[in-house]
Order: sequence, then C-alpha cells, then structure tokens
Amino acid sequence: MSSGLTGRQRAVLALVCAVAVSAIYGIQPVLEAAGEDLGLREGALGWLVAAGQIGYLAGLVLLVPLGDLFDRRRLITVHLLLTAVGAGVAAAAPSGGIAIAGLALAGLFAVVVQITVAYVAAVSPIGERGRNIGAVTSGVVIGILGVRVVAGTLGELADWRMVYLVIAGLCAMLALAARFTLEADIRRPRARYGQLLSSLGRLVVGDRLFLSRGLVAFFLFASFGTLWSGLALPLGDAPWHFGTTEIGLFGLAGLTGALGAARAGRWADRGLASSVTGWSLALLTASWLLIAQAGSSLWLLIVGVIVLDFAVQAVHVSSQHLLTTARPDQSSSVIGAYMAFYSLGSALGAITTTWAYSATGWPAASLLGAAYAALGLLVAASTRRFTALPRAPLPGSWEALASANRESAVNETSVKGDR
Repeated sequence: MSSGLTGRQRAVLALVCAVAVSAIYGIQPVLEAAGEDLGLREGALGWLVAAGQIGYLAGLVLLVPLGDLFDRRRLITVHLLLTAVGAGVAAAAPSGGIAIAGLALAGLFAVVVQITVAYVAAVSPIGERGRNIGAVTSGVVIGILGVRVVAGTLGELADWRMVYLVIAGLCAMLALAARFTLEADIRRPRARYGQLLSSLGRLVVGDRLFLSRGLVAFFLFASFGTLWSGLALPLGDAPWHFGTTEIGLFGLAGLTGALGAARAGRWADRGLASSVTGWSLALLTASWLLIAQAGSSLWLLIVGVIVLDFAVQAVHVSSQHLLTTARPDQSSSVIGAYMAFYSLGSALGAITTTWAYSATGWPAASLLGAAYAALGLLVAASTRRFTALPRAPLPGSWEALASANRESAVNETSVKGDR
C-alpha cells in the first residue's frame, strides 16, 4: 500500500468518480423529457433533481464514515453496485414516485466518490498524495460537466431512460474493475460507528482548519452552482435560443478548465495549498466579469467558464489535500463532512441564481456568483494561518487514540532501554 497507485489504478478510480457523480447530475439535461414521460407536473420536476442531492447529503453523513471502519476497496465495489441498482430503478420507473426513489437511492450510494478520495489519500505516499487526489478528483468534474454533453445527446438519439441504463451498466462494470484492480485497504479501527458520527460535530466546533475549509467550500460551490444551474437560462433566451444539446456542449469548456487544474495537487504536495487557494479564489471572482457577458459574447463566456472551473478545481483539490494530511486516520469522515458544505453551497447557488435571473436577468445572477466567490476569498484570507498551525487532536478522536498509543509505545521502549 505504501508504494502508491499505478496509472491503471488512478484511471479506474477517476472513472469511478466520474460515473458515480453522473448518477446525480444525469437527470438535469433531460429533465423536461423525463417529467413528460412520467406524467409529472412542471412544478414537481424539481423533485427529480432534488432526489439525488437529498440522497447524496444523507450518504455523506451516514455512509462515508464507514470508510474509516472497513476495507475501502470492498465499500467502493458494493456502493457502485448499489448505485447501479438505483440508476436501474430510475430507468425502468413506471411513475414519477418510483423514479424519484431510484434517483434518491443512486444519490445515496454515489458518495462512493468520497470513499474513493479517502482511499487515494490512504494509499498514497505523502509526496504523491496531492498529485493522486488531483488526478482522481478530476473524474468528479468530468462526471458533473461531461454528463451534460452525453445525456443531452443520448436524450435526443434515444430517450431519457437510456441515460440511466448506461450509468447503471457502467457502475456495474466499474465495480468489477475496482474489485480486481485495486489493493485491499484493511484497517484496525479504534472507534465505533456512533463515535465517528459524533466526532463530525466536534470537527465543526473544534477544528479551525476544517471549519475554514468547509466555509471556503460552501462559498466556492455556491459560485459554481450559480453558473451551472443558471447558464441554460441566458443561453436558451434571446439572442441565442440554444437547445439542450448545444447548451450541454458548454460543459466541454468547463472540462478544459477543470482538467487544467490537475497540477494543483502537485502544488499542494510542495506546500503551496494555501497560496493556490488565495489566487484561485481571486481568479474565480474575476471570471464572473467575463461570464456576465453571456448575453452579448459567447467567446468571453467560454473564457470565463474555463477560468471558473480551473479555479474551483484548484481550490477543491488543495482543500482535500490539507484535510486528509491533517487527519489521515479519519480521512473518510473528514471528506464526508467537508462535502456536506459542498452540497449545501451547490444548493444555495442553484436556488438563488434562478431567483436573481427572474428578477433582473443574467447580470444580477453573475453579480451573485462573484459575491459568493469574494466571500470565499475573504474566509480563506482571514483563516490562512490555520493551515500552518499544529493541531492538537480532538478528545475521543482517532488521532488522540493513535497519539496515546504512540506515546505508550515510546514509554515502553524507554523503560526497556533503562533496564
């Protein structure tokens, strides 16, 4: 395990992230077609989108901490299979209620993404951790943005159900690939499941690094959600009047920027995570000056989208590197709790961007996205010193127990030496 990951293993893990997260976002490009087929009223369409997000948020709290108790390779395999079941239920659903249940189930187990990131952090040598996290989490952005292109095309060539049939099949195949490609990640847990859940509350209250990075993630993904939840509105309106396939192609611009940020992991390995966070959030704020021109210039919009997704991914990788390095024995729980901030921020961005657009148009939504980015920059600047402070482990945490065990071992060695 200390030898790190091979290129093949990194590829499998990146694909796991891409396909699992697409189970949550795959419904968005085909939402209207799915609602019409399932007989849902326009006002109820939001439940198809919300179902996956609600399931995902529940999984972050209830399932991700299991990665600190059990073999993560086995969890990755099982969760992928259960994500496939949820996607299959959604694809075969005869009614809206069953489709919503299937999407919620798929979202619940799509938190395999966070277990995968924790696995990568655990098996990577310290000097390669950031690089490997950056390579694997690029799959998350590929899934979020790439599924918009693929689902839009599949929806037009076949129907919306084909999107989830393909996701179910890919999850099943990746479960087998993970089982036979990855090494086991066996641990000897020193805490019980209930203790892990209670430690999440202590993280928020007692860990300044975690709280600062969680707040940065909240505003970071509120800005991200403002763009990707609202971009279809100005593009579908005058003067462009684009269809779903054309709008989905803008995801390729986001992919270009996000994949360009893969190097952020290597910068984090060199101790530059805090600096990368600062200038990336400044870039994120500035990108909205270009994105605001969506109604008049597609080229400025495309450049703005590339810059925004580069900045978001750079900050995201840097934060995960800092948190998993600070708490290596709790990497699953920490990442799960951190991603809860991501989920809440994304929801805030999605809700407020439609409100701002309906009020005064895309410039108002862009101003909102820039404000979220600026707030993230303010939090990062005011809490920067926390990334360099040595942390005492929280009482009852795994680190405290591990530290006590190390001290006991040192004392025993000292006693034997005295003898």
